[in-house]
Amino acid sequence: MLRATLKSLLARKLRLLLSGLAVVLGVMFVSGAFVLTDTLGRSFDALFAQAFESSDVYVSAAPAVSSDGFDQSSAGKPLPATLVETVAANEAVAGAAGAVYADGARLIGSNGKVVTSFGAPQAGQNWMGEGGGLELRSGREPRADDEILINAGLAEAARVSVGDRVGVLTREPKREFTLVGIVGYSGGRDSLGGSNEVFFTTPVAQQLMLGERDVYTHVTAQAVDGTSAEQLRDALASSLGGDYVVKTGAQMAAESSDGLKEGLSFFNKILLGFAGVALLVGTFLILNTFSIIVAQRTRELALLRAIGASRRQVVGSVLVEAIVIGLLASALGLAAGVGIGAALAYAFGQFAGGLTLAGLGVPAIAVYSSFGVGVLVTLLAALLPALRASRVPPIAAMQDVATPDRPLTRITTAGAVVLAAGAALLAAGLSDNAGDQALATILAGVVLAFIGTALLTPLISRPVVSALGAAFAWSVPGKLGRLNSGRNPRRTAITAAALMVGISLVTGITVVLDSAKSSVAAEVDEVLDAELVISGAQTGPVAPTFDATVLDAAAALPEVAVLAGIWQERALVEGQTRWVTASNDFAAAGRVFRAVPTAGVIATLRPDQVALGAGTAEDLGRTVGDTITVELAQGGSKRYEVSAVVPDDMMFGGVVLPVEAVAGFTVAQPMMALIKLNDDADADAALAKVEALLADSPEVSVVNRAGYVEQQLGVFDTLLMMIQILLALAIVIAVLGIVNTLILSVMERTRELGLLRAIGLQRAQMMRMVTVEAVVVSVFGALLGIGVGAAIGAVVVQALHDEGITDLVMPWQQMGLFVGLAALVGVVAAIIPAIRAARINVLAAIAHE
Repeated sequence: MLRATLKSLLARKLRLLLSGLAVVLGVMFVSGAFVLTDTLGRSFDALFAQAFESSDVYVSAAPAVSSDGFDQSSAGKPLPATLVETVAANEAVAGAAGAVYADGARLIGSNGKVVTSFGAPQAGQNWMGEGGGLELRSGREPRADDEILINAGLAEAARVSVGDRVGVLTREPKREFTLVGIVGYSGGRDSLGGSNEVFFTTPVAQQLMLGERDVYTHVTAQAVDGTSAEQLRDALASSLGGDYVVKTGAQMAAESSDGLKEGLSFFNKILLGFAGVALLVGTFLILNTFSIIVAQRTRELALLRAIGASRRQVVGSVLVEAIVIGLLASALGLAAGVGIGAALAYAFGQFAGGLTLAGLGVPAIAVYSSFGVGVLVTLLAALLPALRASRVPPIAAMQDVATPDRPLTRITTAGAVVLAAGAALLAAGLSDNAGDQALATILAGVVLAFIGTALLTPLISRPVVSALGAAFAWSVPGKLGRLNSGRNPRRTAITAAALMVGISLVTGITVVLDSAKSSVAAEVDEVLDAELVISGAQTGPVAPTFDATVLDAAAALPEVAVLAGIWQERALVEGQTRWVTASNDFAAAGRVFRAVPTAGVIATLRPDQVALGAGTAEDLGRTVGDTITVELAQGGSKRYEVSAVVPDDMMFGGVVLPVEAVAGFTVAQPMMALIKLNDDADADAALAKVEALLADSPEVSVVNRAGYVEQQLGVFDTLLMMIQILLALAIVIAVLGIVNTLILSVMERTRELGLLRAIGLQRAQMMRMVTVEAVVVSVFGALLGIGVGAAIGAVVVQALHDEGITDLVMPWQQMGLFVGLAALVGVVAAIIPAIRAARINVLAAIAHE
């Protein structure tokens, strides 16, 4: 039986190829994700091990405020210069030095724009000489206060060279420096993990990055001979006390590498998301393939039953074929994934300034997951057709047998049950009843909703496909294509389901994103009464800022009625880490927001007063007259009296501090300003005047209210673009599914097609018939996907109503484009099957068994 199965499999190589392509794509993304993260992870381990090998121990202050990974307030307070002497005096220390290293030094390139890093640090530090892999490539070290060095990666991105005058933004306004040297790292690397680094003289680094002279961010120490780094760490930790954090170079390297690896997990999840979609769509493809194969092999399987094969052996025969396909597809997918992972790692290394990659490795999890997922998906997809094959009666071997349509009662019932289960899981996940497993519950609900819809699709496929095909029924090929597309509801439904998954995903997410954009725009119009906004798009850990003197200059313009500047920072509020806001004029902020205080009065805050958002006040159990404790990253702890409770809509943070608190912020420059104009002011003229004031602040711009909304919603457009890439992947697999179904269908109908040719159907008409069949099935899948996606999107929007998404927006234009795209997909998918059908030899086809 095994030999017969393998010979049957090898005799149908095309079937083998088509069945495994979807699994290859899915496994490729699974293995590629693990290869990428493993290669980059080992590369970062080696990179930071070298970067921190120059010192045995690093001493820093314990951070007052914890970080969420994307803010600038996680550093501890600056260390006094006297600490260097204290560390050096320890008998286990051979030498000590003070170092300045802080995020937030942004170089202005030759084009007048700030060079961004897309998440990597933009570090400002003091020049301490070569070492730790750092080497001076050209020029010299900085000697004067207006001289700097930068790394080679930053020099290339900014298009500057030694001798140029360049501007640098820090926690102070723009300053001009002369570029006197360019540095790099050993191994030909232009930067350390893609970071942009600016090296100042020590006094300038202290002032610009820390806000005062004679302070450091950390102190480095070397151990005396015979003392290990761990022993030195313990000795310093014991002598310095609990106000300081003491770590070895190895610990610093491991923590820095782990931080970057945590960021890489985002890319890993994206690739695994692509893999999940590919495998879900591939499951429909494989299920359809094996269903058609079983139908085509009815006489063969019946003959095996007639000569003594048991039902178990027939099931085993189909499953062995599935295992072989799964193993081959998994092996090919693993190999392709290794290549994809290596290519992405190389691209990342180049983007990160020439990161030296560790040797390419294939972790065990990549192998296990590739073969486990590939074989499991193939087996699950083949199980139902295998059971169907075992029920073929032996008498079928004695006669021409057409597989009759079976009643749809069972599959409809199963679909209703699965869809109901998916709806229940979606409801649980979206209503916060799933606890920490909300995301997993929602994803499981979406998958079950797709499967349930696919199971219910045969019930509606015949009437819907017939209605769609009516548009082509004006010709004989059109009529035949229409009839063929509705001939087997199950086959049509499964083929359409492959396209349905991708289009429903992108439709549902587009509904949510468009609804969110509309809701945000409506809320801004309802809440904000400012005509102009000064702000910038944040592309790294440090938010764009501008010179605080711009606030006074802009407020003095004759067109300006009210101006409120805004600073933001993370702080400890009653022991909890929260975003806090400071305003130069809280009374003005009350006028640029259409806000009515819940309690108290919106008035200028005294140095000891604070305003709370209604939600924060409720969380903290505070009201007007109560006090709260706020501890800033650089400014220490202070008690404030609550002077007002205002609607959350007018808050960029739940806590508004007086402008005096800005002195304790890590970045003491405003991040935003809201401007309300006089009633008779020329808005365009006012915008131009404010724009001129921002000439030395290239990170920010002044925009009107519509421009501000568009600026804030840019992240939605980026997310939508990623989803559209996902749709493209699903469409590729769906095309394979349609091609697969049509080719196998053409093979199945060889004799029928030969008879059509014999009675006069021309080759061109044959091709049009197959194309009509493909287009009808594709458009049916698109309409199905649009309906399912719109329904899921509407449910999500309704569930997020309390989170601020109040408008339901249907992307009608995109939906129309999806239908047109589906028609094009059908035409493309029909090319190979149509050519194959047109080339059928008439006499051989008529004689075909």
